[in-house]
Amino acid sequence: MIVSRFPYPLEKGDKLRAYHQLKELSRYYAITLVALTDQNISQSQLDQVKQYCETLEVCKLTFFSKMFNLFACFLNQKPFQTGYFYSWRAKRTIKNIISTKNIDHIFCQLIRTSEYVKDEHRIPKTLDYMDALSTGIQRRIEKQPFYKKWLFRSEAKRLFKYEQHIFDYFEHKIIISEQDKNLIHHPDRVQIICIPNGIDDSFLEKHEAEKIYDFVFVGNMSYPPNIDAVVSIVDNILPKFPDATLLVSGSSPHSSIVSLAKQNPKVTLTGWVEDIRTSYAQGRIFLAPMMIGTGMQNKLLEAMAMKIPCVTTPLANNAIKAKHGKEIMVGADIDQIIEAIHQLKDDNELSESIAKAGSKFVEKNYSWEKSVRELRQLMSS
Repeated sequence: MIVSRFPYPLEKGDKLRAYHQLKELSRYYAITLVALTDQNISQSQLDQVKQYCETLEVCKLTFFSKMFNLFACFLNQKPFQTGYFYSWRAKRTIKNIISTKNIDHIFCQLIRTSEYVKDEHRIPKTLDYMDALSTGIQRRIEKQPFYKKWLFRSEAKRLFKYEQHIFDYFEHKIIISEQDKNLIHHPDRVQIICIPNGIDDSFLEKHEAEKIYDFVFVGNMSYPPNIDAVVSIVDNILPKFPDATLLVSGSSPHSSIVSLAKQNPKVTLTGWVEDIRTSYAQGRIFLAPMMIGTGMQNKLLEAMAMKIPCVTTPLANNAIKAKHGKEIMVGADIDQIIEAIHQLKDDNELSESIAKAGSKFVEKNYSWEKSVRELRQLMSS
């Protein structure tokens, strides 16, 4: 199993997915995990992941290797993401593992890791696209300052081509949702199997906390789509509810979010929280006005599981497929989102009904055990 980031702590979507896949797969397979990283990994983090591995190899991405390979991408037209996450040292490690161990299957998370094994044809391989990275970058172009637009346009084009190109190197392909599957422009994309995320059982347990905030948002706060969502809440939604308060929780808050929280007394920013369930439980309504980005929003699954009524956009809900007005509230633009919030605030019966139905919906449809069972069936086919 090859991942582009060390899969702990669980502050990013790809790490969350990798960690729970690893945890479930380890019940059936002896796993050699190769984790790329440009961060220092603590012993406690190593111990958390080691328990699920027969062998764990952590490959540090050096500044020199990242700069060299990013420069090479200007010449070879590969996505900058594949260059950033490539290392000759990691390549040698992976090659040595394949030559010395009896490997039955190779599992790559994200196209970032595919370069390491794309030419290995003796062992069946599975690629987890996870989401359509090219579309994610494309949606972010208009939000960039003028001097960055060319770079994002270039990367979107490179990813668009590479997502098609790498398809044929892997026997099996998976992705997080039908919405993302349809954004992989390969003529045989029907072969890609949709395997959604799951939910940790702890989110379905009762978690008591005082409802201090009217609205709550949780997520990795260095991730542009999350930054965009919080800015939209503060600029466009809070002014419509003069007495409302907002809690924002999540790792690595961007400077723009820190600045917003300092300037607006209605906004509380916590940064990283050890037990994120407390943040969810302190909010009366969970807001996720996601206008850019791809994939599946686990923040919505977690909030719904904890019986927090949620308001989001079609972009986010299309991957989850909850029923508007029954299990979730969906608004296509800010005006519709504000109207949905008014409905929840003015109708306690509706709010409680959506909270309960949303939790049942998540419990029925999203579990890591079910998700990985489908993955195992695919890998053994």
